[in-house]
Amino acid sequence: VQLVESGGAEVQAGGSLTLSCTTSEITVKSYYLSWVRQTPGYASDWVSSIYSDGQTTAYADPVKGRFTISRDSAKNTVYLQMNSLKPEDTALYSCTLGPIRGSSLWGRGQGTQVTVSE
Repeated sequence: VQLVESGGAEVQAGGSLTLSCTTSEITVKSYYLSWVRQTPGYASDWVSSIYSDGQTTAYADPVKGRFTISRDSAKNTVYLQMNSLKPEDTALYSCTLGPIRGSSLWGRGQGTQVTVSE
């Protein structure tokens, strides 16, 4: 499944961004989707997931309390609202589709770059 992310940008520390992930191939509300992030030379880190019920969510400790994952079924889109951004949040953010958190077994997008400056 091809997923398409958008919304990445360069922001100053303390700022906010909202990333979007959509696809024309599946109905996102039927699946468990995740956001992961990757910096050059490092493996992807899981960031957040949303269950098919649309209510159950999970977050990695570094982003807990600052990031919020959500879903708009009418737009077939999953969002990642990122607040209080830190330079260490700088990464390529991708959404993934798979049976467990962070898994891209069924699909992954090309990613959207988030850069947080001091």
